[in-house]
Formats: sequence, structure tokens, C-alpha cells
Amino acid sequence: MIGAGSFGTAIAILLARCGLRTTLQAHTPEQADGLQRHRENCAYLPGIPLPRELRIAHIGTGLARADYVFLGVPSPGLGEVIASLDQREFSPRAAVVCLAKGLVPPHGTPPTVLLSRRFGAHRVACLGGPAHAREMVSEGAALVAASTDRELACALADIFIRAGVVCEQSDDPIGVELAGVAKNAAALASGATESQGLNAAGAAAGHIFAEVWRWAQAQGARPESMIGLAGTGDLVATALAPESRNRGAGELLAQGIPTREIPARVGQAVEALETVPLLATAMACADIDPPVTTALAQLIQGELPLEDWIAVVRTTVPPPARGRSVLRRGFWLRLADWLRGLFKRRRHDDQQPRTGDGTASPARATTTVELASRPDEPELRPRRF
Repeated sequence: MIGAGSFGTAIAILLARCGLRTTLQAHTPEQADGLQRHRENCAYLPGIPLPRELRIAHIGTGLARADYVFLGVPSPGLGEVIASLDQREFSPRAAVVCLAKGLVPPHGTPPTVLLSRRFGAHRVACLGGPAHAREMVSEGAALVAASTDRELACALADIFIRAGVVCEQSDDPIGVELAGVAKNAAALASGATESQGLNAAGAAAGHIFAEVWRWAQAQGARPESMIGLAGTGDLVATALAPESRNRGAGELLAQGIPTREIPARVGQAVEALETVPLLATAMACADIDPPVTTALAQLIQGELPLEDWIAVVRTTVPPPARGRSVLRRGFWLRLADWLRGLFKRRRHDDQQPRTGDGTASPARATTTVELASRPDEPELRPRRF
């Protein structure tokens, strides 16, 4: 586990609990020494003891023996960490799992896209879902493990289920990742609007989700990723948590606190403050008009007064639903499966034994219709540890 913030520490605790030999790598040797000495993350997860089996090291320790490398680093620093992985002893068989719910600067790239370019999509996964760090290690959580490699997603889900956490499998990492991005941005937006009333706060969150979804859809994401655990489930958990970093950051913005001072007041990095401007730029580059996300980015950057931000939220009318495409990516997959099944049945009929008059043999007259499966889908088998 690279990164010893609250979420990275909590995931490392779960990995150690389920029997994996786990090393938590802190940002500096001094932080690593403090974790080892106190056997507790006093800065980010106080009061939660680290398991005796959890090893502590600092970033820079070799990764040659790792089967899984988890990146618990805030998205603004992910690019540097990803680039440095090639410079270490890094097993070519190791899977890389991203925990960040943000975008990588300078272009607002989803982390799994960047990781897939460097390591191959079959080795890359991400985690999403409502998983407040402190509650996760004591009461449980609902994670989503997403990878285009279904065997990898299955293996990760099995790991966390063994650790006592519900974990859904997904083959839509882009959808899960952008659901987390939308969740953080929506929580920040609702926090910045809450003083104007619950209707305004709900409208702000709804606009953000709708705008991010249009961008996610253009990249092949599926709607269930946005409306399931990784999207709306995570948003509810973030909106209700009294110590939510993103909602709290939005409330501070509404009070007129400069953005540069907010992380120090919150006590941790606030990914949405960095992600929302990247998000607005990336959507604009993709020819998607995100008026509410753009206005939120301007509020964060100090370019838009609060009252103008509220006015954008209250007056923006989304595109009509009837104007959006209803043929999702899943439609074409289902159509291809149906055609494969049709051709398979025809081949089966052509191979039936015939009687002298050319009709099918009575013993084989009844044809069993089988569901066609795509040959490019591997059998789901958990990895061996």
C-alpha cells in the first residue's frame, strides 16, 4: 500500500486482517518511524491500532515481491507516483489498484486510463463505493472492485469479502472511477450551497452528477456505475458524514475561506478542490457543456462570487432527457450475443441427422437453445495467493 493517509491505512488494515502479507508505505521515513513506534496512524486514523502483522516502510522500498500494489495517494500526486513505479523493482505480474477518487493533472485524466497506458488494462483496477475509513475498519463498508480483467476484479472482491467487507465486482473501471469523481464534486457543491436551502444543495449535486455522467457515457461508462454503490451510494455516505472532507470544504468556500487555506483547516487533502477545475476543463475539451461544474470550478479558483454560483445552480436547465441517446454500449453487446446465438442454432439445425424424406430425425427433432457466450470473456477464477 503506497500512501498512509486515512483511506490507505484503512485498506492496509483490511488486507492484513484477511491474511495477506501487507506493507504500508508512508510518504517519508519520519512518518514511517512514527507509524512503527506508535502502531497507530495518529495523524489520519487516530485510535485505530495497526495489526501486528502489518509491516511499515517508506515509499522507495522495493516492490519486487508484491502481487498487488495499491495506490492510496491523492490524485494530484498520482502522476509522479505512477511515473516512479517504472524506476523501481516492479514485478511484471503485479496488479496495480488505484484508490483515488479524482483526476490526474494536467489534463484531467482518469487514473486507470493513465495506469492502463503504462502497465496494460489487464493489470489495472480501482476501488469505489461508500467506504468511510474509520467506519470501514470497525463496522464494515460496501466497496466496488472494478477492472476490465474480470479475473482481477473477482480476486479483489474475494480479498475484501474475506476481510469482512461487502465488495461488488465491476468490469467498468472508468464508470466506477468517474462516479467517485462526481461524488466528490457533488458533495463539495452541496456543501457550498447548503446555506441557501436543501433544494439548492440537492440541485447542485444533481447537476454535477448529470454533467459528469454525460462525459462518462462518452467514454463508454455504464449507467449502473453512476447510480450504484460507487456513485449515489458513495454520495449519500459523503453527504451524511459529519467529518466529510469534501462537504466541509464546500461549507468553508461558502464562508469565504480562500481555497488555499481549506486543506489546513480540514486537516487532510481535499481531492475535489483539485479535481473540479480539471473536470470542467476535460469536459469542455470533450465538447460537453458543463455550466454548473464550470461555475463550481470558478468558485474554487476565486473567479466567481458565491451569489453568482447560487444563481447558476438555481437557473440552469439540463438538456431534455428525450434528446439523449438511448442506445447504450450494452445494447450492442446484447445484439451481438443474440446474433451469435441465432447463427449457433442455425448451424445446429443444419447438422441434424436426416431421414430418407429429408426431414429431421425424430430423435433429434427437438433443439435445445443454448445461451451464447462471448469467447473473449475469461472464466472467472480467483487468483491464488
